[in-house]
Amino acid sequence: MKLTLNKQNLLSGVQTVSRAVPNKTTMSILECILINTNNNNIVLTANDMELGIETVIDGNIEEKGMIALDAKILLDIVRKLPDDDVFIETDPTCKTVITCGKAKFTIIGKTGDDFSYLPEVDRSESILISQFTLKEVVRQTIFSIADNDNNKLMSGELFEIKGDSLKVVSLDGHRISIRNIKLKESYDDKKVVVPGKTLNEVSRILPGGADKDVTISFTNNHIVFDFDNTTVVSRLIEGEYFKIDQMLSSDYETKININKKELVECIDRATLMVKEGDKKPVILNITDEKMELRISSILGSMNEDIDISKEGKDILIGFNPKFMLDALRVIDDETVDIYMVNSKSPCFIRDKEENYIYLILPVNFTTVQ
Repeated sequence: MKLTLNKQNLLSGVQTVSRAVPNKTTMSILECILINTNNNNIVLTANDMELGIETVIDGNIEEKGMIALDAKILLDIVRKLPDDDVFIETDPTCKTVITCGKAKFTIIGKTGDDFSYLPEVDRSESILISQFTLKEVVRQTIFSIADNDNNKLMSGELFEIKGDSLKVVSLDGHRISIRNIKLKESYDDKKVVVPGKTLNEVSRILPGGADKDVTISFTNNHIVFDFDNTTVVSRLIEGEYFKIDQMLSSDYETKININKKELVECIDRATLMVKEGDKKPVILNITDEKMELRISSILGSMNEDIDISKEGKDILIGFNPKFMLDALRVIDDETVDIYMVNSKSPCFIRDKEENYIYLILPVNFTTVQ
């Protein structure tokens, strides 16, 4: 195989597919990136058997061929090459010479015969969504998936399609994040649970243009994201997702409207009084004219008043400050509505159209704060 490539094109492609290379594996071939030119395109592929990424890059093919190269070594080499054309040449023994400017590297690859190609996935069930929208939806929900695999379903996100609506849901047992999106067309109903790792990686490599689309295809076992010259294939998480609608309520005893930026800054200041790992709640004392926010720990205490608009009863309620900040920071509205029932029931942060809904469970606290 003989190739000539632009250094930046090669680097971008290697960085993209490297996200599907496992950190630890007993199969050395999975630590490789496959470079395949047999179909007149330069195709880079990586696959950890759960997540696979393939991208096509521009370049000149002088001799067709295929080689599997260690992903870490290849990425480190390409990163540090000068900004010039890169020449890659392999021989029948898999010796690979990478030349750029005056730099020349010789490494030993693998034939690629044992490489696990991306599975062939039927794309008959697909939806179209803008890159920007998908990137935003992931950003606004991914923080509330569980960070361990004790419950596999909690480590993924529900994608539920009904007609021209897409609902994306994540939860970790303490909070729920929901985004509702209007699609450009109407589709057959579908529910799948997508691994959080897959969504994180897709979000990172998506350019995110509002004028460019992603085609998302579903089967019973896989989800495929096609955009630009890149394909991401992932296994789905099996199982019946949680009955979210039963956890949601429109009832409330107290509703407040508050400036989001002021609330975020106030909670942020309050967390200065909390050591990392210390689970001290932030206490909200809501009365007619104002909301007093306070926190107390071994480091000291802080309290601050914020102006609010309020409907309903006064309430004293506590929350994990990180959970409140995570939700508030991904909301783009200038003011937010927060709905509460009592100090033991979850609060809801949602807009009138319910484009977003964030449910956060309260925290028990002693009144001596």
